[in-house]
Amino acid sequence: MKAHGTAHKYGDNVDTDVIIPARYLNTADMQELAKHCMEDIDTEFASRVKKGDIMVAKANFGCGSSREHAPASIKASGIACVIAKSFARIFYRNSINIGLPIIECDEAAERIEAGDEVEIDFDTGVINNVTKGETYQGQSFPEFLINIINKNGLLNSLK
Repeated sequence: MKAHGTAHKYGDNVDTDVIIPARYLNTADMQELAKHCMEDIDTEFASRVKKGDIMVAKANFGCGSSREHAPASIKASGIACVIAKSFARIFYRNSINIGLPIIECDEAAERIEAGDEVEIDFDTGVINNVTKGETYQGQSFPEFLINIINKNGLLNSLK
């Protein structure tokens, strides 16, 4: 399983209130949520993001309240994977539960810049920064996680 797209870069401690502001939590329409993803820190994200793009952040991504809407809005926006130095535990679990691939990799989180072209091989954990000609080693996904992601979430993988 692979992903290839343009990087959208963020800093440390991006919380779930910034990923999808509370004022939009009254809808279950994922496409509507995607329109407002990241808007409080990046007003142009929704208009720039393309299917297959990669989100990159520093430490403690997804901290704050445990809203499932946060990873769901990222996935609905078209993001194929989130790379960060670290993730808040509940965000990590919610991401896997909905089938949003996330990878922890310090070097990639530091070196990848906004606009870089990035390729990810989930089977090996290899992250290629095509723009810079650099390779970083993230964690590979075990088979059970690949199954969850391929089936679009935990519940679908159990059916």
